[in-house]
Amino acid sequence: MQRINRTWLDRRPDDLVPLLHPDMTLVLPGFAGRVEGREAFVAGFADFCGNATVHEYREANHQADVIGDTAVVSFTYEMVYESSEKRSCATGRDLWVFVRQGGEWIAVWRTMLDLAEQPA
Repeated sequence: MQRINRTWLDRRPDDLVPLLHPDMTLVLPGFAGRVEGREAFVAGFADFCGNATVHEYREANHQADVIGDTAVVSFTYEMVYESSEKRSCATGRDLWVFVRQGGEWIAVWRTMLDLAEQPA
């Protein structure tokens, strides 16, 4: 999880590719749609990295549950970022599912819960 967050915070979205399953799925907040496939998932991070500057990012309340070759990871976050001349504060809970393949953990599914955004 730390490697995933470090890559997009360092504005290196293409480095996410080996950390994600080819069928990676993102369920959008509020179950308002889906992003299916690693390429589409990475494209969303690339768009954010190309159009926003993260000024602050904090995580807390980390939890990982591992059963066999499956792990569910969640944490709360707070982020202050700027895009299109607008500064925003986003908070929420990130929820990821990983599977172990070949001794490596790779992400297969993600959603964001309790998402709130307001002007910073």
